[in-house]
Amino acid sequence: MAEPARKKRLIVAVSGATGTVYAWQPLQVMAKLDDWETHLVLSNAAILTAKQELNVSQAEFEALADEVHDNKNIGAKIASGSFLVEGMVVVPCSMKSLSAIANGLSDNLIARAADVILKQRRKLIMLTRETPLNLIHLRNMTAATEAGAIIFPPVPAFYAGLESLDDMVAHTVGRLLDLFDVDHQGLVNRWPGLSVALKDQGKN
Repeated sequence: MAEPARKKRLIVAVSGATGTVYAWQPLQVMAKLDDWETHLVLSNAAILTAKQELNVSQAEFEALADEVHDNKNIGAKIASGSFLVEGMVVVPCSMKSLSAIANGLSDNLIARAADVILKQRRKLIMLTRETPLNLIHLRNMTAATEAGAIIFPPVPAFYAGLESLDDMVAHTVGRLLDLFDVDHQGLVNRWPGLSVALKDQGKN
């Protein structure tokens, strides 16, 4: 018997690295969409970072998601390859989470769910947050990429004519959601081509 139609699903895992706004904004966008379902996992450090950076509580963060999973619960449904999902983002992705995922250390739900995404050949996006990078970081990024992940540092797009930090964050969030074909209502200031950009610049 055919399964009933389902919403598209995205796992949003938030580690303790700086940049929790990169998780907060996609959840806000997707909470308004009828065709997507979000599954949220917060590390303990992520909860502390969100409070520090956004003055947002754990309850406020969790309220944006359709389902919330405890990072200690290795038995959660998102830890199984039988759970149908379009992919997963680790946002922001700490070097600890990167290391665990790149080396198959599934000692919490974030790492286990990411491991499942990779083994099922689904899309895993990792917004890695660290600078400068040492050789261990670079090798872990290479290992994760070779396993099928996409390393996506939230680098500002200076060419896009963005005027504020909020604009830069929104642009990055839009580019992230583009990878899953999420309708984000124009967060990305799309590149029109050099000739058009130069023409528009001449008008200013």
